[in-house]
Amino acid sequence: MTVWVDIWQMQCCGEPFHLGSQVAWTLGDADQDRLEAMLGTGAQHTVDAAEEHHGGVPEDTAPTRGTVTRIAAVHCRYAPGPDSDSRTSYPVPGSGVLTDVESGDGWTPDHGDERFVGYLVQLEL
Repeated sequence: MTVWVDIWQMQCCGEPFHLGSQVAWTLGDADQDRLEAMLGTGAQHTVDAAEEHHGGVPEDTAPTRGTVTRIAAVHCRYAPGPDSDSRTSYPVPGSGVLTDVESGDGWTPDHGDERFVGYLVQLEL
């Protein structure tokens, strides 16, 4: 199972994890439109769920338990949208870059003009 872990969720309330970690995450639907905007058409098809700390799922949702087997930090570029003012930026379509990492704490550095946006985490259930 592949899980999206958003930067803001991780920085606010997330617990650091690493390869081999046993996790119990509350999962909801991944925002497929946002993933497509960052990773390009078709790239989001492998994301099964998103880790959720702030609602959006029923209160009685049982945590999904698994072992972290892969972590990819996701970076993408941002630019003003074609119909927006210059202060609002959006992911540049297809600019997403995945880099395998050993751990995730929500504070992965940016890569130049590519901003860190979250993690794609492979869980073995």
